[in-house]
Amino acid sequence: MKYLLLISVLLFASCAGIKNDDSVTTYYFIRHAEKSTIDPANEDPELTEAGRTRAEKWAEIFRKIDFDLIYSSQYKRTVNTATPIAESQDKEIKYFNTQKLNDQQFQKETRGKTVLVVGHSNLNPEWVNYILKEEKYSNIPEDEYGSLFIVTIHPNGSRTSQVLYIN
Repeated sequence: MKYLLLISVLLFASCAGIKNDDSVTTYYFIRHAEKSTIDPANEDPELTEAGRTRAEKWAEIFRKIDFDLIYSSQYKRTVNTATPIAESQDKEIKYFNTQKLNDQQFQKETRGKTVLVVGHSNLNPEWVNYILKEEKYSNIPEDEYGSLFIVTIHPNGSRTSQVLYIN
């Protein structure tokens, strides 16, 4: 039931005039799913079983959202979170540089599109704040994997956001 409600919210957000106007840009930011913490020195761990399950749930949650573009960092945990979503929509995953967020190329490629970004606990809030042009969100706690930020840039230049939490 919880997922049905979320899907309804996402559908409303994506259908409320967004696809009808190419000058509206909508970003969906999710953090990678649960990663292995067995080796704290490993900077590029795989997803855990719970992480693989969450990645599949994200694909189900987003099944009615027609993403134009799907971005991920090049870390295994983000790519493996993005893959089920990309496969379910027959989309290619594009990669972003974690040191160079929201650069001119990204802005140009995403203008007027519906975009999924699979990122990290520190990068997603930073990126959302940058787009909003305000310091609204702080880093996601290390043990939280179900945050979904939705950011819309409207034709008049105004910017709105909401954050949802999925267990």
